[in-house]
Amino acid sequence: MRSSATSRSRQGSAGRRKGPEKPVVKAPVYAVRIEQVKTVFAEVQKWKFPADAVLSAWFRMNKSLGSRDRAEVAEAVFDILRNLRRYRQFAESGVGSSLQRLAILGLSSTLGHDAIRAVLTDEENAWLEHLQTIDLNALSPAVRGSLPDWLYEHFSMLDNAESLMSAMNEKAPLDLRVNTFKTDRDTVLAAFKDSPAESFNPQPTPYSPWGIRLNGKPAINRWPLFENGSLEVQDEGSQILGMLVSPRRGDMVIDFCAGAGGKTLLLGALMRSTGRLYAFDVSAARLAKAKPRIARSGLSNVTPVVIANENDARVKRLAGKAHRVLVDAPCTGMGTLRRNPDLKWRQTPKDVAELTALQASILASASRCVAPGGRLVYSTCSVLPEENEQQIERFLQNHPDFTLLHVNQVLGDRCPDLVMENEYLRLRPDVHGTDGFFAAVLERRKKEEMAVKKEAAEITPDAQAPDSAVQEAAEADSSVVVSE
Repeated sequence: MRSSATSRSRQGSAGRRKGPEKPVVKAPVYAVRIEQVKTVFAEVQKWKFPADAVLSAWFRMNKSLGSRDRAEVAEAVFDILRNLRRYRQFAESGVGSSLQRLAILGLSSTLGHDAIRAVLTDEENAWLEHLQTIDLNALSPAVRGSLPDWLYEHFSMLDNAESLMSAMNEKAPLDLRVNTFKTDRDTVLAAFKDSPAESFNPQPTPYSPWGIRLNGKPAINRWPLFENGSLEVQDEGSQILGMLVSPRRGDMVIDFCAGAGGKTLLLGALMRSTGRLYAFDVSAARLAKAKPRIARSGLSNVTPVVIANENDARVKRLAGKAHRVLVDAPCTGMGTLRRNPDLKWRQTPKDVAELTALQASILASASRCVAPGGRLVYSTCSVLPEENEQQIERFLQNHPDFTLLHVNQVLGDRCPDLVMENEYLRLRPDVHGTDGFFAAVLERRKKEEMAVKKEAAEITPDAQAPDSAVQEAAEADSSVVVSE
């Protein structure tokens, strides 16, 4: 009894000494949000990893955040990246650290000044209000377009450069592609009615017959139509590329730089899961991501192949055999700045030079796989001529057994509202509402055509000094035969 009483007495004394717990005072939500944006952006601007990868890693470390919290942090960070050069100039004034001012600018742009006004100091609020009085037209074009000098020089040489730069700094919509192997667009749009998708105003894309455009970024990976493989995320520009490849049932097709398989899946659906479709990539990790997508799609004609490089022996074994070869080449991504604004700060002129050399090597190697009469489609998600038109011009100079087809001819009546002024497909966000995209369709001459061309060259007055292009063509055909 004495022991129990003593124990109760001690417990009571301990309770009295401790006293009542004080309520925890939480910081206002947007004061916390500013700190979160500062933390994430400080990591992003090290430029070691893509911004979306940095955000994903940070979200995994902060699992308690809700979907709204994540969306607000991500939108502010990407807004800063889109407008970084202009924001940095604005941040030269004001008080506090530059990182604090950048976070305030990003949140003010995405949420509105009123949303964060209460957690800002009087000086910060006055600074934000002063910025609203600045005439943006008084800024230099590079600052207004928020581009590094080297990239501004490239963009400024393009048609309607100001319009393009402005569009690149806008948020991109979310484009979906219907898997026509399983369903059709009208059926999906009907299913969207009275569903969570309806709040994102789903609309048919203007050019692709398989595309649906959403206003916003819903978590579609939880939608039944995505889970069963009826839908994939794919920009309309990439969908149009599938029309340019235009594979037929029973064809042998090679997606030479397949990555995670988005374009591969479209080609497989167009082939109705017949023929042979090889998905090549040098990254086993990227192809691993394609495998669950292939399984969801219902396609059975896709063979993923990890290659060491563009000259891999497995590539050489297919020399002269493919009806269609797609080279969606590694590029700077300068057409995707709406979605990947960090690229303009992570890429350099040196990267452009290295990538153009790699593109040329891949294109030359992939061309060997094309059968006589077959087609080679080259594409990038860039708007830089060095990666696009200039790349094709060099290729044609060195490969006279290929001719350039006009994309209008290839598209025919399948895309009547999309008309290009010359042979190339050039898509821009300010004109077409897609990412910046380029494509060229090359056709390999049939052997009899090459023989006629060679014979014509041999009976010219300069027969003793045959045309160098014909000689190169003969060597090109010879290399195909040897490789085979």
